[in-house]
Amino acid sequence: MSTPSAPTTPAALSWSVDNCSLGRAMAILGERWTVVVLREVFLGVRRFADIQRHAGIPRQVLTSRLATLVEHGILHRVPYQDEGARTRHEYRLTDVGMELQPILLAITRWGDAHLADPAGVPTEFIHRDCGEPVHVEIHCAAGHHLADPREVTSRPGPSAKPYGAATATD
Repeated sequence: MSTPSAPTTPAALSWSVDNCSLGRAMAILGERWTVVVLREVFLGVRRFADIQRHAGIPRQVLTSRLATLVEHGILHRVPYQDEGARTRHEYRLTDVGMELQPILLAITRWGDAHLADPAGVPTEFIHRDCGEPVHVEIHCAAGHHLADPREVTSRPGPSAKPYGAATATD
């Protein structure tokens, strides 16, 4: 008969998360309407009125979210002018914004697996060239495919600070 092993202390408890990149990213992206705005722009909906109408987002909230995404270099404004109308702006993804696509695809896949309607998913993402569905996979730098999330662990990075150490803002 084997005895249960004592719980181990996670290694992550030895370093601080004060300068965590995930926390910083979520300070920008971690609000529902921000992700909805990104969805719209990734779907090709780029004009303020179209985003507002299609997403059902309140005007003032959309104004705020677009300003934040522009401020952080995720979107940029491109002027356009319909005949006889004043100049307005479209919102387009920057290269930094395009890098968010795998994240949004992964969140969508999770939602499709756990929250979709019984009839199926509302949107399918496909490869433009061949028409086949796309999905996100995790690979390490050596090229190994990681199919199980338990295959991923963490270690301190170059800017890690010991947990409890004073930070620059202290």
